[in-house]
Amino acid sequence: MKPTLIFALATAAVLASAFAVASTVAQPAAAPADTAQFDAEGRFIPPTNYRDWVFLSAGMDMSYTEVAAANPDRHLFDNTFVPRWAYDGFKKTGKWPDKTVIMLEIRAGAAKGSINKKGAFQQGPALAMEAHVKDEARFKGGWGFFNASSGKPATMIPYAAECYSCHEQHAAADTTFVQFYPTLLPVATELKTLSANYLAESK
Repeated sequence: MKPTLIFALATAAVLASAFAVASTVAQPAAAPADTAQFDAEGRFIPPTNYRDWVFLSAGMDMSYTEVAAANPDRHLFDNTFVPRWAYDGFKKTGKWPDKTVIMLEIRAGAAKGSINKKGAFQQGPALAMEAHVKDEARFKGGWGFFNASSGKPATMIPYAAECYSCHEQHAAADTTFVQFYPTLLPVATELKTLSANYLAESK
């Protein structure tokens, strides 16, 4: 093989290698899976796989106001889910990473059925779904609420809605009800990210 051809091939190999390295460096970091998604009109796109996420907690017949006693044989359960990457982020910092989506689903419950003799269980499809979305550049205060029950792109619930002020006044950490998430309340306590309002209410 002629020296000039050898030199040309070697030069081409070096350039190809340099281009491959440059291409790798130029690639932006991939966004975590299951981040908040919006359509061209700014509507939130509800995730379809939220039940594959981390299960935070469930509540039964919860209410933040005094209400009449419910039918003892009929119940409502709420289940809360968050993506694994956001859960891991909270464990490190005591706050939710930007683009976190917290999904809340409501399901009917019953006391009578099959072999059950005591207590209550969940049944049937989800009756309603709500999303609490963190996007610091998009929302005032960093968070937006969405009624995701239809499964279709949803417009944000207006800031005047009671859910915003309730979370600001009573949420344990990062305007979210971490006080009801038994695996994360100790984290926020240790990292000292509990809100002043929550600490005052807890005395």
